[in-house]
Amino acid sequence: MTHGASLLAATAPFDATLSPSDSLRFFKDRLRNGKEALYQHADAGVPVTRLVWELSELIDAVLRDIWTLHLGDAPDAALVAVGGYGRRELHPGSDIDILILIAAEPGPPLLDAVERLMTLLWDTKLDVGHSVRTVADCVREAQANVTVMTNLLEARWLTGSQTLFQQMRAATAPDQLWDSAQFFLAKTHEQRARWLKYGDTAYNLEPNIKENPGGLRDIQMIGWVAKRHFDAETLHELVDHGFLTESEYQTLIAGQTHLWRIRFALHRLTGRHEDRLLFDYQRTLAYQFGFSDGENNLAVEQFMQQYYRTVQELNQLNEMLLQLFGEAIRQPDEIGPPTPINKRFQACCGYLEVTSAHVFQRTPIALLEVFHILQTHPELEGVRASTIRLIRENRHRIDDAFRADLRARSLFMEILREPQGLTHAMRRMSRYGVLSAYIPAFANIVGRMQYDLLHVYTVDEHTLTLLRNLRRFIIPKHDEEFPLCSAVARRIPKLELLYLAGLFHDIAKGRGGDHSVLGARDAWNFCQLHDLSAFDSRLVSWLVEQHLVMSMTAQRKDISDPEVIQAFAALIGDPTRLDYLYLLTVADARATNPGRWNSWLDALLRELYYATRRALVRGLDNSQAQDELIVQKQAEGLRLLARHGMEADVCQALWQRFNRDFFLYNSPDEIAWQTRCILETQLDALPLIEIRPITARGGSEIFIYAQDADRLFARTTATLDQMGLNIMDARVMTTSDGLVVNSYQALDLDGALLADPERIAEIREQLIARLTGPVRENLRVTRTPSRQHRHFSIETRVCFAADEPNRRTIMRLTTLDRPGLLAEVGAVFEQCGIRLQNAKIATVGAEVDDVFFITTTEDTPITCEQALACLRREIYARLEEQRSVVG
Repeated sequence: MTHGASLLAATAPFDATLSPSDSLRFFKDRLRNGKEALYQHADAGVPVTRLVWELSELIDAVLRDIWTLHLGDAPDAALVAVGGYGRRELHPGSDIDILILIAAEPGPPLLDAVERLMTLLWDTKLDVGHSVRTVADCVREAQANVTVMTNLLEARWLTGSQTLFQQMRAATAPDQLWDSAQFFLAKTHEQRARWLKYGDTAYNLEPNIKENPGGLRDIQMIGWVAKRHFDAETLHELVDHGFLTESEYQTLIAGQTHLWRIRFALHRLTGRHEDRLLFDYQRTLAYQFGFSDGENNLAVEQFMQQYYRTVQELNQLNEMLLQLFGEAIRQPDEIGPPTPINKRFQACCGYLEVTSAHVFQRTPIALLEVFHILQTHPELEGVRASTIRLIRENRHRIDDAFRADLRARSLFMEILREPQGLTHAMRRMSRYGVLSAYIPAFANIVGRMQYDLLHVYTVDEHTLTLLRNLRRFIIPKHDEEFPLCSAVARRIPKLELLYLAGLFHDIAKGRGGDHSVLGARDAWNFCQLHDLSAFDSRLVSWLVEQHLVMSMTAQRKDISDPEVIQAFAALIGDPTRLDYLYLLTVADARATNPGRWNSWLDALLRELYYATRRALVRGLDNSQAQDELIVQKQAEGLRLLARHGMEADVCQALWQRFNRDFFLYNSPDEIAWQTRCILETQLDALPLIEIRPITARGGSEIFIYAQDADRLFARTTATLDQMGLNIMDARVMTTSDGLVVNSYQALDLDGALLADPERIAEIREQLIARLTGPVRENLRVTRTPSRQHRHFSIETRVCFAADEPNRRTIMRLTTLDRPGLLAEVGAVFEQCGIRLQNAKIATVGAEVDDVFFITTTEDTPITCEQALACLRREIYARLEEQRSVVG
């Protein structure tokens, strides 16, 4: 490849008579000036393909001069570039891997010369990795390790003995070791292991542009296999061998170039070898690449969408080419004759293929038929590479006329109704671009990311994962994962309606406006086009429009309040809609961020489902009065207490000191357990701290019974936070005789329940020490916030609403998550004379969305606007001060 003048054009030749210190200064200056010129070229718009070549040329020249200085008279040694450096693919922070090839075991003079050479290289601050080997060493190491073989495959002679270099190449050729079949098998296994290590998805929030599926390693993988099998020096030779079309080659090179541009900029930005697109760099790179914030999409989201679409395309080409390689490497008698399926399709080598290259031209509907056949023939591993190519070349035939064709509409619905293979069918349809062609709105969400910590997948990947979650609910072998969901799914009358709701629930993201409303309209139109009844179309549209309401109700409202349940039941309307919505909600939450799904959220949604179902069965015009509910809970609580020998009159005497909220917002089990803990404890033994590792609420309950004291809530939450606990719910009550009955539902930071007895004992000891010790003015939590949180600017917002039926005020706080947040809020409540009755704690990615139910010290709602304004001001001031400290 000819690139014209390189960075070396303005470089003075090396003078071998220079002293060691002057030589070091010369090479340092040469590298520094070369890097500066490289960046000037980059800023001037020089293509990255030339930049990486220029940097390789610079390093080549430096290494040759240093070799000449120390080993120029060594006749039986050679300097060889290997790995990415051997390919001439050097980025500013790339490793420089070299092999010093020698004819025999080195003696002291050669070893000393090599040591001086490496010392000088390291003194110049070059990140050089080296090995010193004979040809026999190379053969032995390469035979034992395919990675070594791969490095040698890319070996490039720099200086020294060319004869020795050619001997090494001949000794490691395919006819000597690692024939193309063995090499291909080893590299495909290596690629699979690498994908699994990096999450088996190209859609990580902070992807590794080199190692993730669809990354640069996948392109290198194609090159390695081509070189080993065809002895190909360039990827374009695959076009000559008929493995790539010219168009596919251009797509491959364009993808590689884009990833090179990102990698070059990333190394330059960080000043080191960094291949992870961390949040720390995404915004800066987005602006460097010319993106700007739009009305509906941030610059960083546009930048990342371009990245994700690039790696998706590269991932497809990798899949197709490796399958073609596998077929080319296998013996002809291993392939065998094809097995007919119908006039258009046949099975070959375990894959589905067309019977003619003109099938999709003659019968465009076959572009959907492919996926239905795979569903009904589970023995097939997938689509044959040659047919994948034809799908890609013919998907433009899916136009308005195609979508209006009754056969296409019927076939798409058959795919949704097929009892097996839906997940694989939808993933393949998406991967090959058929789903975006058939549902044009889907194309908008392909590769679309949301710049937050909640959504760990792009919108299209999230949607496909949601469909997979829904499917698992009806597969018997997965019944133990979500027993209630599995039971509910089996009574769903039409599962395809649930799948359609899942397919469309986020389809309008990034288009401006409320994506739920816009998506509901898309879903209605799609259902009508596919001849669904008005009733079914309304159900799908309603599910899309309301797909967030159940999760929001469970996490942000007090679902132990009968009024909340009654209002939610009125919105749902009937048990069938509730069943559909419950399944969609659970599948959606798990597909949004599997790492944040936990037993707490599971229990919340389950509790809301059961409570709403009871309300619907009871009738919307027959709400359960609070007094009736309290009587029922007390009766059940007494029954449970009787099992432990507790007398009813003793329990009821204690309950006289409690307010209604204790019974209204606790379950019978919680009422019984807390009552027993109190009755079994003498006042002089307070504070009482009890911890239940597992509760029906899905968290670990931390119960505190103590004398009321200054900043009790703040001290408690600060202690729990400092010990790495996530507080999910807080119920705070003061008895008529001045004792606090506080209950916290908590999980470890990883979402696990508290199960280790030693950890439980440690938490209890710390709480007792903090609650009995002197009150500290500074309750600041010293736990370090997440690195990722620093990159999100979330405004602190406080708003209030009246909760008249329960005689209290609701305060909703939105702010950036950080350690010690609840302790700071609690301190403000105490400072302002506010009594906290209950709290719903919700963290959505980096954003906190907490709801506090508060009253005056006289247990009355806070109605004074001046008092609310003062509270808002104090909360804001306190949190912004804390934010500046932890940031």
